[in-house]
Amino acid sequence: MKGLEGLRVLELGEMVSAAFASKLIADLGADVIKVEPPEGDRARRRGPFPGDAQDPEKSGLFLYLNTNKRGVVLDLTTDAGREELTALIAHTDVLIHNYARPQLEALGLCYEALCLSRPELVMCSITPFGLTGPYSEYRAEELTITNAGGWAYLSPGASEEHDQPPLKTFGHQADLQGGLAGASAALAAVMRVRETGVGEHIDLSTHSYITSFLESALISQTYVGQTATRFGRRGLNPWRIFECSDGLIFLATIEQDQWKRLVEFMGDPEWAKLDVFENFGGRLENADMVESFIQEWIAPWKVDDLYREGQKRRICFAPVLSIPEMAQQDQLAARDFLVPVDHPKAGTVTHLGPPFRLREEWWKIRRPAPLLGEHDEEVRAEVSARAAETESEVSPKRPAVPKRGLPLEGIRVADFSWVWAGPFCALHLAHLGAEVIKVESEGRPDLGRRLPIYVPGLPRSLNTSGYFNQWNQGKRSIRLDLGRSEAIEVARKLIAACDVVVDNFAPGVMDRLGFGYEALCEIRPDIIAASISGYGGSGPRRDYMAYGPAIGPLSGLSSLTGYSGGPPRELGISLGDPTAGITAAFAICASLLARQRNGRGQFIDVSLWESTTVLAGEGWMQYALTGSQPPRAGNRDPQMAPHGCFRCAGEDAWVSIACATEAEWRAFCGVVGTGLAGDERFASHADRKQNEDALEQVIGEWTAERDRWAVTRMLQEVGVPAFPSLSVADLATDPHLEARGFLTRLEHAEVGTRTHAGIPWLLDNAEDGVRVPAPLLGADTRDILVNLLGYTSEEYAQLEEAKVLS
Repeated sequence: MKGLEGLRVLELGEMVSAAFASKLIADLGADVIKVEPPEGDRARRRGPFPGDAQDPEKSGLFLYLNTNKRGVVLDLTTDAGREELTALIAHTDVLIHNYARPQLEALGLCYEALCLSRPELVMCSITPFGLTGPYSEYRAEELTITNAGGWAYLSPGASEEHDQPPLKTFGHQADLQGGLAGASAALAAVMRVRETGVGEHIDLSTHSYITSFLESALISQTYVGQTATRFGRRGLNPWRIFECSDGLIFLATIEQDQWKRLVEFMGDPEWAKLDVFENFGGRLENADMVESFIQEWIAPWKVDDLYREGQKRRICFAPVLSIPEMAQQDQLAARDFLVPVDHPKAGTVTHLGPPFRLREEWWKIRRPAPLLGEHDEEVRAEVSARAAETESEVSPKRPAVPKRGLPLEGIRVADFSWVWAGPFCALHLAHLGAEVIKVESEGRPDLGRRLPIYVPGLPRSLNTSGYFNQWNQGKRSIRLDLGRSEAIEVARKLIAACDVVVDNFAPGVMDRLGFGYEALCEIRPDIIAASISGYGGSGPRRDYMAYGPAIGPLSGLSSLTGYSGGPPRELGISLGDPTAGITAAFAICASLLARQRNGRGQFIDVSLWESTTVLAGEGWMQYALTGSQPPRAGNRDPQMAPHGCFRCAGEDAWVSIACATEAEWRAFCGVVGTGLAGDERFASHADRKQNEDALEQVIGEWTAERDRWAVTRMLQEVGVPAFPSLSVADLATDPHLEARGFLTRLEHAEVGTRTHAGIPWLLDNAEDGVRVPAPLLGADTRDILVNLLGYTSEEYAQLEEAKVLS
């Protein structure tokens, strides 16, 4: 069997999060059965649609999210429907759903009940706020979750428009991210089942997950007391979107040597020689001048010319691509990223391809999204046959096996990565129980150890940056100078003792160190290696450099995101980094699960560009189906109205409100009053969309006099999705995050007890919470060499004296 063939997954729920999680698994070969209500998944009515006809079999979002699945219709409001569901669950390995707790309880689908009859079941609940905690029964849409998790408050990045509200990134980004994290944890849990027979329930909160990847924002709050917002300049400068003669281009200089190369590229202008522009601090204080000078230099350039010439000099330029422009990119074509899919109703539609490349090619679109009820009879026949087989078998009694704990306990990871994308991947493997050993050196320390997020009044060192301490919790550290041949030999022995190797160097670096995939296989034939880079390890632009902030522009998400009538915007966070990181973690968990059965390793090539572009699927499908991309519309939604972020009493205080149904609209009118229910301008959904400016003005006048939490409580009490736009200062003491144990406070040897973002899920059969704080540089070197790798004390002393361990 290849990939995840033989794994049986059942998907319940509607729209995005559960569907995306199960799509990721289905695309690697698992048998996924999607259960829909008689009227079909809500995504069937979402669109985008080709032409003007709203055909539920041709909705772009549904087509995109449901490749490789079989579909059945069950009416779960009836006894017969629930009985059929029970029969399906009896032969399911993984149940993925996004039902809220009341709905889950009404259907009798609580994990405690299900595991009595199927103790091997892995159940993954992906819900807005999780199934426990003060907000667990709050209604939510994508808009409310991105505001609740703090992302919208930071978006758009570096804004100068103080009158504009927090901005939602295009699409269903919170749900997509929750799907990625949920799929990773679910596959890891299946590994434990195969060893112990003990299932697991993963209670994942998308609110917590969004809070967990706010770059340096949360940690700047808890270490420095600095509340990040969407206003002002980036700490590293220049970093913004500039105007060329024929379009827009993004530029970021993250390290000082890149600034020097940029100055040389610009012809060493006199202004750049001024002392005030010599370092990051000076450039930040004089950002307006720096950006003005650079804009003047960039203005005559054509985008493609500047992009190519800048990249030749290892400067992070990236075009701000529209969806049609993205479709023409040679790098994506060379990596077969655009995939034609034949559908019986929609015809041949080009889909976005895999979020990673695999040496053993498991990813494939084997079937299009199912028609409504397409596989009813087929699945019923299979269920009946399995039930008959089960009745005729004498089931062997499973021996009692002690619970093993966390899903990836016993897995060891050599983490050669640095900064964010790679460390974020390894962080999630540590959250799942893996022993992660970070390979680093004092001579070339992780940039994360050097970023200036320090507790005021405490001595500064390579161990005290909040940035590093956030993204490296739960890990160990070994200090090796990989410029020395003796250190390379130590690293080889470490790799031989590991199951997984992670790096996010530029393509070719691991090969030059002697740790390319073929070399790794010589050290350990069943090794799983994940390499994360900006453009991927193959293709004509494999050597181009890219940081996470450049990926929003490259992926098309920036061109889809922005206030109505305004330009493309940055996304508030460097989305490419955590997206590539969690994508790599998913692929690693899938590879470990496959290796458990077939004994083979895997090489995983993750591109920040591709893994993030996959999240632009809704915009891509509109282009694929209609030839045009969606316009930038601020916080408005193609279907829902009201759907926006409204100013409340207080400084920069906002509340997000979304009405998805007529019932929610009527409930909303009952709270707000002001004649909304009887106003002919808002009588129907079509009327509300046509008069959206007027509708938002009425709502804004109502919210402006009220506290954001008071508005939230009033609306949530009647079932209307609403939530404040939270800042990181709010999140650092949020009662719901506290109740779920998400905010982590462990004693660190040099910074004391600080608040960090923790694990966004809770488990039923294993201990929750981060186990240890981020390591001091090289803190575990002796223990790893002597107790794991077998070096004697004398050999260790010799290596230390020779400065190999530095």
